[in-house]
Amino acid sequence: MTHKTIHPEGWLPAKGYANGVLTQDGVLHIGGQIGWNANKEIVSDRFVDQMEQALRNIADIVAAAGGKVTDITRLTWFVTDKREYLAHQKEVGAAYRAVIGRHFPAMSVVVVAGLIEDAAKVEIEATAHLG
Repeated sequence: MTHKTIHPEGWLPAKGYANGVLTQDGVLHIGGQIGWNANKEIVSDRFVDQMEQALRNIADIVAAAGGKVTDITRLTWFVTDKREYLAHQKEVGAAYRAVIGRHFPAMSVVVVAGLIEDAAKVEIEATAHLG
């Protein structure tokens, strides 16, 4: 099976990983996205801001592959602080809807001890089916 690496225009290059990989049958696998912008700068130390940016990154990768957010079929969230995540549910929901709308794919939330980027509070992986 052949595949194509997806990299949104204007983003700094990914080194040692791919932001997204699109298979010939239209399945888009999106590597874990954190709350940094196209210049790889963490946007905020607030959980909700980082989560919203991670979702924007996912939306940008889906768009770069020719899809739309409603093509997303799975999201896996890795959070470093369960209490912080739960304490901001109203804000999380509002930020989610601001980026993804009222589209709710299969989702899981996993609490982890830490992420590779020390300042990251959340990382989100996604799968989308295009076409």
